[in-house]
Amino acid sequence: MKKYAFGIDVGGTTCKIGFFETNGKLIDKWEIKTNTENNGAAILSDIAQAVDNKLAQEGISKDDVQGVGIGVPGPVKSNGVVNRCVNLGWGIVNVEEELGNLTGLKVKAGNDANVAALGEMWQGAAKGCKDVIMVTLGTGVGGGIIVDGKVVAGFNGAGGEIGHITVNHDEIEACNCGQYGCLEQYTSATGIVRVAKRKLAKTNDETSLRNFPELTAKDVFDEAKSGDAVALGLVDEVCGILGSTLSNIACVVDPEVVVIGGGVSKAGSILIESIQKHFVETSFHACRNTKFVSAGLGNDAGMYGCVQMLLD
Repeated sequence: MKKYAFGIDVGGTTCKIGFFETNGKLIDKWEIKTNTENNGAAILSDIAQAVDNKLAQEGISKDDVQGVGIGVPGPVKSNGVVNRCVNLGWGIVNVEEELGNLTGLKVKAGNDANVAALGEMWQGAAKGCKDVIMVTLGTGVGGGIIVDGKVVAGFNGAGGEIGHITVNHDEIEACNCGQYGCLEQYTSATGIVRVAKRKLAKTNDETSLRNFPELTAKDVFDEAKSGDAVALGLVDEVCGILGSTLSNIACVVDPEVVVIGGGVSKAGSILIESIQKHFVETSFHACRNTKFVSAGLGNDAGMYGCVQMLLD
């Protein structure tokens, strides 16, 4: 095993770059702009330039670098081919081959949510566990599933797309993916607001939530913590949907731990405990003792997971 590695988490706005020792020590991290012009044609060359600049700055030879791990917001097949990243403008791109040619280094690519799960397993809240479900609750709902230490990526690279499990067959509004009734439509930050606005439109119940002209998911959880009955009901509804969905997934993969990350996870114990309560109520008896924890690495999880991919 060589001493150094890069972990790169590509988002629609920025690329988060971490320079690591392969023992898991983060040496430095920084961001570069994700250039989505021209269907993201310059993204990989910009990343390669950042890698070269860092090695030159540190005076480190590529012979001492294990490689570059990269997480992208889309399905990644086992051969490193990305099948559409809408937020980047990419169609079908062989990320491992192209970035490898640009850097002269070994490259491993993975889906961004899957590599975040790997990061939490390696150096985060799930450290020491080999069977992990990670759910990221942000603008959307991301997911990563690890069984016996390995990511479940699937044939098309779409394994772990928890956010697009159908949880409501009666939904009439489309999800961003084009389907109807996806988990993401109810338990993401935007989904929670959507559920709240529907509730407020259908009832005249008194609630402090009506005082927020631009209601957010954080407002819903904050008001629930303050004892607002409608907000408490919304938290229970949303966590019920997520908890029961996770209990269904647990019947297939039987995790040791479920890690909850993303911006919504900052709500803390009210979120984690409510999800776990509904999970226990609906789960197969052998899975009821599954642990639930908040993510430990925050926005750095993806970078850590990208490095972990290089260690096999």
